[in-house]
Amino acid sequence: MADQDWVYSEKLKSHFTHPKNILDDEAAYPADGKGIVGNIKCGDQMIVVIKVDKAANKIVDCKWKTYGCASAIASTSILSEMVKGMSLEQAYKLSPKDIAKELGGLPEHKIHCSVLGDKALRAAINDYYQRNGLPEKVQKERARIVCQCMNVTDAEIEQAVMEGAGSYYELQEKTKLGTVCGQCKDEASRLLEEYTKKHFSK
Repeated sequence: MADQDWVYSEKLKSHFTHPKNILDDEAAYPADGKGIVGNIKCGDQMIVVIKVDKAANKIVDCKWKTYGCASAIASTSILSEMVKGMSLEQAYKLSPKDIAKELGGLPEHKIHCSVLGDKALRAAINDYYQRNGLPEKVQKERARIVCQCMNVTDAEIEQAVMEGAGSYYELQEKTKLGTVCGQCKDEASRLLEEYTKKHFSK
């Protein structure tokens, strides 16, 4: 591929070709929290593990592994660097847009590739709270999961509609739902219609 054909930033290429903090030996890594999203049978799973300085309430290390595309690998690589030194509360609030910005941008149709990393990170933080007897700190999604494979909720579908998703294909691009087994298509399409009427009908 010629250099001019590559639409990604130099930072993204660097994190893809030389990813940071890969989890090579999960059994040997003494994680304080672990998060898993996606479905290994469907070939798109993300695992994130963290170490926490309990006294400072900060993440001191973060490792990961995935079977995703170049954008997913680069996104999670830079995420694992970004969260070091962050408080658990700061890290929990990181969004795919924050990650894409740090990478120097992602093409619109690839933003969805960064959603697994931040979801797995939040799951790892919640797991840390559970392990350390802090269930009151666990932030549970108040939303209903529509796409089981990609862990996409009805709230995320509504947000995607509000951000301009007007078709099922555009919904997939923004959330990555239905890109694995497709069993959620009917429900996702119904919600797409419902939220479009809710927010855009006069």
